[in-house]
Amino acid sequence: MQLKMKTKETLTFSQDNYVAIMAGGIECRFWPMSRSNYPKQFLDLLNTGESLLQATLRRFAGVVPAENIYVITAQEYLPIVLKQLPELPLENVLGEPERKNTAACITYICTKLYKKNPKANLIIAPSDHMIGDEGLFRTTCSKALRFSEKYAVFLALGIKPTYPNPGYGYIQMGSDIVGYDYVKEASQFIEKPSRKSAELFLADGQYLWNTGIVSCKAKVMLDALKEFQPSLIKLFEKYGAAINTSEEEKAIGVIYKKCASISIDYAVMENATNTYVLPSSFQWNDLGTWNSAWENFDKDEYSNAVNNDNTLMVDSSGCIVHSTDQKLLVVGGVEDLIIVNTPDALLVCKKTDEKKIKEYLSVVEKQKGKIYS
Repeated sequence: MQLKMKTKETLTFSQDNYVAIMAGGIECRFWPMSRSNYPKQFLDLLNTGESLLQATLRRFAGVVPAENIYVITAQEYLPIVLKQLPELPLENVLGEPERKNTAACITYICTKLYKKNPKANLIIAPSDHMIGDEGLFRTTCSKALRFSEKYAVFLALGIKPTYPNPGYGYIQMGSDIVGYDYVKEASQFIEKPSRKSAELFLADGQYLWNTGIVSCKAKVMLDALKEFQPSLIKLFEKYGAAINTSEEEKAIGVIYKKCASISIDYAVMENATNTYVLPSSFQWNDLGTWNSAWENFDKDEYSNAVNNDNTLMVDSSGCIVHSTDQKLLVVGGVEDLIIVNTPDALLVCKKTDEKKIKEYLSVVEKQKGKIYS
C-alpha cells in the first residue's frame, strides 16, 4: 500500500506521537566555549540568537504536539534546560543522575512513555546538531513517524554524504521497500570508519551519514532491549512501577547506579534486523568540531568566519574567530587558525590540530586544575 503524504497532513498532530531530545552530553571539543558545567547544546555556537537546544525544540514543535516533547538531560543541567525552555512542562524535563550513555537514557524515556501511552511512537534525537531546510526536516520527520507508527521497525534518518568524513557514523542502504519508495532497508550501521573506508562509502553511493535521529514505537524499543540488553531492561522492570509516580526520581537513581554504560547503537541498532533508513535531503551537520562549525558560518572574502564586529582580520585567511566579549581583537598575518576567546581563557591552534583540543584541555587540568574545564 502506498503511503500518500499531503502537505496539510504534516500539520495534523497525533497524540500518540512524541519527541525525545537527548541533552545530557559533555562536549570538550568546543573548549573553551563549551565547559563541563555549560556544554555546547546550551550555547549559541552559530550566532543565531538561540542555543542549539532551543533550535532543536523549535524545529520539533512543528512535528508533534508541544506537550509531547520531552528533554532528557543530566540532573546538574536541569536549571539550564528549564531556563532555556520555559514553554516545556516541568514533568517533560527528565534528569539523569549519572551519565550512562544513550541506551540507559532511551530505555528511561521509552519506559516512561509506554507506561503513559502503550501506543507511544517517538522520534529520538540529539540536541546539538545543525539542521537547515526546516520545512523539509519537519516533513521528513512526519513521514518517519507515520512509517514507525504503522510497523514494528526502527527507522533512522540518513543524509547523502558530500565528502568522506570519518568522524560520522554511516548506514548502508539495502533493498527498497515495496509501496514505500522513500524508505530503504538498513543493511548495517558503521560507527566512525577509517578515512579510506569513508572514501569508499562515498564512491559506492549506497551509504548515508547517520544523523542519530531514529523513529520507533516505545514498545519496539523496549522489546529489542529485552532481547539484546536483558540486564538493562530487567532493572527498569524491577523498579519501573515507580516511574510516572512521586517515587520516580528515587527509582531512577537506583537503576542508574546499577546499569551499564553503553550506546544505543551498540546495544540495539547494530543487532536488530528490523532496521530501516529514510534517505533525507535536509541540510545537516552534527557540529562535532570547530571546523564543522566553520563550514556553516558566513565567511568573508578570505574565508574567515568571525562571530563579532570587534575583530579585525588583517592579511589573514581561513580562520575561525569566536569571541564572547567586546575586547578588540586584531588577527594579523595568519592562516587557518582556530581562535576562541572567553573571559577567562583563550585558545589559539591550527585548524588541522583541532583533534588535539582534548589534549590541550588535559594539559590545562594537570597544570591548573579543573577550574577551566
